[in-house]
Parts: sequence; C-alpha cells; structure tokens
Amino acid sequence: MNTILITPRSLTKGSHVALDALKERGYVLRLGPAGETPTETQLQKLLPGCVGWLAGVEPVSEAVLASASGTLKVISRNGVGVDNIPLKTCERLGISVRRAIGANSQGVAELALGLMLAGLRQVPFCDASLKSGDWSRRAGKELRGSVLGIIGMGAIGRSVATMADAIGATVLGEDPFVDKSLSFGDNFKWAERSEIFRTADVITMHCPPPADNSALIDADVIQQMRNNAVLVNTARASLVDEAAVLEALSGNKLGCYATDVFHSEPPGLTSLIQSSRVIATPHIGGFTAESVQKASLIAVENILECLAGDGPDVRAS
Repeated sequence: MNTILITPRSLTKGSHVALDALKERGYVLRLGPAGETPTETQLQKLLPGCVGWLAGVEPVSEAVLASASGTLKVISRNGVGVDNIPLKTCERLGISVRRAIGANSQGVAELALGLMLAGLRQVPFCDASLKSGDWSRRAGKELRGSVLGIIGMGAIGRSVATMADAIGATVLGEDPFVDKSLSFGDNFKWAERSEIFRTADVITMHCPPPADNSALIDADVIQQMRNNAVLVNTARASLVDEAAVLEALSGNKLGCYATDVFHSEPPGLTSLIQSSRVIATPHIGGFTAESVQKASLIAVENILECLAGDGPDVRAS
C-alpha cells in the first residue's frame, strides 16, 4: 500500500529530482513504459496495488480504474487537462483527482506564439523548400498590426495576450468565465466568438472542448473566417473538424493550421499532417525544462497532500 505509479512520458525515461520527495516519504515508484504513452492493457497491469498515480495524458478508462482493486486514493496530473479522466467514476470510487494548475502555462503560451509567427511567415515551408534545393517563397504577414483572437483567457491565454500586445497586435479575448473588467494590454479588448471568427488574422485556442465534445472549428465557422487566416491549436484535437480544416487549406481558404495536439499520439501520417500548410509538433507545449519541473513538483505535492488526508475527494478545477 505504498506504491505510486508514474506514467508521464517526461518522467519515465529515468530518475527526476521531483520524484525524490516521494521516495523520501517511503513510497515505492512503479514506472510506466519509458518515454511512451501507456496503453489500457499496460495500465491494467501496472495499476493494481498502487495507492497513488502521477498521470500524464494517457486515456484513463473505467476498466483501468476497476483494475486498481480499491487501493487507489489519488490521480495527480502533471498538467491541467483532466478530460482524459472519468471524473464521475473517480468520485464514485473515492479517488481524488488533482491538477498541476498553472505549471505549464508559459511553455504552452510561448509555443502558441511561436506557431503563430511560423504560420504567418510560412517558416516550415520555406525551410523545407530551401533544404530540398528549391528557392520557393511565400509572402508572409507580420503579427504587429494584425488581429489576434484568443479563445480561452485562462493562464495560457493571458500570457499569449500579454506577449502579443507587446509585439503590437490587436488582441481580442473571449472567455465566458473571466471577469471582463480585466485587461491584458493597451491593444486588448474583449470580444464575442463571432467577432473573432469574422475579423481575426490569427486565432489561437486555449479552452476545453464543448460539453458535447463537438468541434469548435467546423466548416461553417471556417467560412466565417478571413481568407488566409492562421489557426493555432495547442489545446485539444477535438476542438477542430480536421476534414473541414484540410479542405479549407487545400482550397486556400485557410492560410495555415498549426497544431500540437492529436486524437491519438503518436498520430499516423495523415493527409492533414503532411500538408505543406500544416505545422505539426509532437505535443511539446508543456515540454520545457521549466514546465516539466514545475508540473512534476506540483503533482508530487498534490499526491503527498492527498495521502496525508488533506483536501476534498475530487479537485479537478
């Protein structure tokens, strides 16, 4: 009853200083497959007998939770997303769910900004062209003076807004749950989603999927968007209708789609990923030395706090 399962890809390749606190408290660490996202079958073999679980982005099914044999007390994410965890089932089973709130916000925000700039200037296309011996160029657009729409103004969205404002972009923010008296720069203003879809040169999403898990960006929304707009997704793959995005890219309606998230990881070499107008990165938003350190420390602290009997059964918000 003193075993902690460790499954985040950033922590299973070897020892990490953040895990020392668990060892010092007498816990035994059970590591998942090194550097890989564990499968359901692997999790069902790894989880029995564990009292705590430091989890990554791997899907957590009810079958996996059932394999815990009633010993599991806490699932502690090394990030903020918990849509891969069945929260109601955890609550029913008395399993606490904790998040590392704010740990990777700057890393994800900086990646989003980098993808915007790369998309506006067509950096991947130009790089690939030159390395292939060709001298093909695509005219770019500057972020300064452009309209940036941010859907979701939590910690990540706010960091993006502040950085983009400093560059000189007009920043439109949308979030139904944030105090509209707040401002994030001289060039910032609150807007409805419809205005963002209609006027933004760049749209970046930092929000959860709709309650029904439908796509936020579908064919109808894309038709409302400005021609050659850049769409950035570092949040959830389910936020976009990939078929609609691919069609819009092929028809030159969208200028670029940049994504760090996929329905399955690693993804296959789909037509979308192979498009010259798509920038795809392997879920590296929070994969910085700083973010991994902060997220791991917070996740460990959450486990220790929960096993000490502090806090509610489920704290997923």
